[in-house]
Amino acid sequence: MSPSSPTSPRRVPCLDQLADLALWEAELAADPAVVESALIRRLAAVPDQRSACGLRHRLPVILTLTACATLVVGGDSITAIRQWATRTPQAVLKRLGAYRDPFTGLFVVPSEKTFRRVLADLDADALDAAISGYVAEVVRTAAPVPQIPDTPGPIEREQRRAAQRRLTPRAPAGLLPGAALDGKVSRGARLAEGGRAFLVGAISHEHGVILGQCQVAGKRGEGSAARALLERLPVAGMVLTMDALHTTKATARLITERLGAHYVLLVKGNQPLVRAAIEVLLAGPDAEWSAATATEGDRGHGRSERRTIRTAPADDTLFPGARQAFRLRRDVGGLDGVWTGKEIVYGITSLPADLAGPAHLNHYERAHWGVENRLHWVRDVTFHEDASQVRTGTAPRALAGFRNLAISTVRLAGRANIAHARRDLLDRQDVFAVYNI
Repeated sequence: MSPSSPTSPRRVPCLDQLADLALWEAELAADPAVVESALIRRLAAVPDQRSACGLRHRLPVILTLTACATLVVGGDSITAIRQWATRTPQAVLKRLGAYRDPFTGLFVVPSEKTFRRVLADLDADALDAAISGYVAEVVRTAAPVPQIPDTPGPIEREQRRAAQRRLTPRAPAGLLPGAALDGKVSRGARLAEGGRAFLVGAISHEHGVILGQCQVAGKRGEGSAARALLERLPVAGMVLTMDALHTTKATARLITERLGAHYVLLVKGNQPLVRAAIEVLLAGPDAEWSAATATEGDRGHGRSERRTIRTAPADDTLFPGARQAFRLRRDVGGLDGVWTGKEIVYGITSLPADLAGPAHLNHYERAHWGVENRLHWVRDVTFHEDASQVRTGTAPRALAGFRNLAISTVRLAGRANIAHARRDLLDRQDVFAVYNI
């Protein structure tokens, strides 16, 4: 019977895809290794915005391969991600539900073009929600803690220092869980409506894991984006630290009245009347403030730093939800003990004195800058984010989200040096095992 005969059977691509989808769902139900992966379950909730007709590679497969490739050293571009994924073992591709070539019988990794097209047309909010949801599950011990193999031999330097800090903790007792919020420009990326893309992220003070991320068109909208991000995060009972850009009455009311959390905010030129009132409230020689003062110092990296904070009671007449105002003085110098620089900043907090004394506020303010050296610096230097050539659609934000996932994964695994941990993941089986695949 010729192919053109009216009675010859014809293959309908859409029906083939539906049959493949049914087979894939049956394999998922029969394979416990896939079901047990909390990351895959979260990524499977991201909606696929492509047409179902002619679809070969399912979205969870592409997203899971991207997440795993970003975790290893060198997986900092779409080209590198696809190159790493091409050597995924057939058994792993089968468990992921990858497309199977009907002629060769082999499971196929998507092409680089497919990776680029899919990452550029994602529901980025849903992807960020899936990533932050997975991290939250691990923090709550609702999902297995990631395991990354150690290099045999002496303990790596940063890991050794982290262990020493845990043995000799310097933080005051009675700290509440905290998170720092700050924005970072996505260099080179442009939004469809024009302007640079800014990514506002929230990072845990304690674990250094990224709790969430959202995008805003330009720095002027960072305040509203931060409030939208906070409303999506479980922050009740937490201490939220932000820089002076977020010191607004709307943010303060949201945190204290609707979210049931606390804030520690700096006060600068955008709130001149509040700043002037705090300056008057906390004026005077150091001897008059000895009972409400705490001092903390650091030495390292070729310099010394001393941070001295004084506090005073405040109320809603100063700022919504305010309970204390503080004055923080930072002195910096060399290791010889000679102070060469001084900076004084003022701030406001909703924490009452019985929950946070001067030492606590000093710690919270110090922990806030972890968002710079534990998130922004790592994405720029370790993952080469600023050098990325990705420009199209949601791809820059998606890759930033997967870098956040990689950073959180390494820290949840108890590793202090992210670059060192990435180099330990040379075996692909170890990489997939991190996410229980």
